[in-house]
Amino acid sequence: MSKSSAQYSQYPQHHPHDHGRSFPRRPAAAVAAAIPLPAADDAYTIVHHGKQVRLGPVVFWIVVGTVVLLGLWSAATATYFAFRDDVLTRLIARQAEMQYAYEDRIAELRAKVDRTTSRQLLDQEQFDQKLDQIMKRQTALESRATALGAMPDVTGSIPRATPQRGDANQTSQGTPKPSPISDTVIFVAPPDREARLESRAPAVIAPPVNQFAKNQGFDNVLVRLTNSLDQVERRQVAALNAVEEGMDSRMRRMRGVVSDLGLNLASLEAAAPRAPMGGPFVPVKLTANAGPFEKQLYRINVTRAEMDRLNRTLAQVPYRKPVVGEVEFTSGFGVRSDPFLGRPAMHTGLDFRAATGDPARVTANGRVVSAGWSGGYGRMVEVDHGNGLSTRYGHLSEINVKVGEIVKIGQVIGLVGSTGRSTGPHLHYETRIDGEAVDPQKFLRAGVRLSAG
Repeated sequence: MSKSSAQYSQYPQHHPHDHGRSFPRRPAAAVAAAIPLPAADDAYTIVHHGKQVRLGPVVFWIVVGTVVLLGLWSAATATYFAFRDDVLTRLIARQAEMQYAYEDRIAELRAKVDRTTSRQLLDQEQFDQKLDQIMKRQTALESRATALGAMPDVTGSIPRATPQRGDANQTSQGTPKPSPISDTVIFVAPPDREARLESRAPAVIAPPVNQFAKNQGFDNVLVRLTNSLDQVERRQVAALNAVEEGMDSRMRRMRGVVSDLGLNLASLEAAAPRAPMGGPFVPVKLTANAGPFEKQLYRINVTRAEMDRLNRTLAQVPYRKPVVGEVEFTSGFGVRSDPFLGRPAMHTGLDFRAATGDPARVTANGRVVSAGWSGGYGRMVEVDHGNGLSTRYGHLSEINVKVGEIVKIGQVIGLVGSTGRSTGPHLHYETRIDGEAVDPQKFLRAGVRLSAG
């Protein structure tokens, strides 16, 4: 193969007259070399065994490219078939690895779902347990509130004086006017129960269980409910402590009154009349699992029973004042100048300033032993309170009771007047022990100390 621009070999010129003449034959290669080719700058000539093929540059390079591609394809095919087993093995291993990884991922996700489900179930169980504890605690607090609400008023059980007719010092509502010393009823009014006790615990509403998986914020709800119950419990404990302290203080004052008056408590208790009551004996005892609240409530109940007994006993002691309203003494107990004779004389009682027709009230429970005219006393009522204690009410303008009648604290036994040895309307009041007159102010001061608590 050579370029067309190469020179052709020169052939010998044939003369017409040389026809039939023999010339020596040259080799074909030499002849081909000797034949000059026409010049061509853009063509390729392929010579093979005397045959020439002229190709243009485009066709030539297409042929060359095709041959090269076929060679590369043959090499690639040979390489593929030589190494195809390794390639397939690697592909299979890769596919298996991907499958194992996929299965591991699925197993991991399944385990995660199982852990999440288990955690949710555990959280649900813990939530249910906490809620159950709160409900039980609420029930306990409600039972405590019921016990506190059912507890009788601890400020005393002596009834208030019932206003009677002719009480000029009463208000339009029938309530006696206050006095600086003491009323006929020494126990103060019971405090407002709602201010003293927690009668109700806040209602705990259990949230629906099926919303637990939707909302994990119930812990905050439980915390708020727990704090609310804690606050209720603290108020209940504080109220119970206040009740216990108040009862203990009153018990000390009640015993102090008996001691200050020089009376024998056992004798007073024996002489105190018993109200009709009865029933089988059921001893009070605490359960083995009783908590501090139950133990304190037990102590309060025991103290209250003893206080009730002392109240019944002290109901026979005349330490209350016999008139309503402000108290003014016109004459004290002891030696004084007789208002009629002007000579020293023993005054066996207290003279309370009062207007004619004001009510005179009995100062302790008892029985009327005298009701009528009695010398210098004028119209007089005497009440026996038992255990040697008695009181007298003199200079009455009217008597409202009769001998043998049972009278109660604050009951109106007569109206103030100026009968007998009297210079004006007033109430002569005496306190006697075993028939001997003693200073009534000693009893009145004891009553003031007791009511002041």
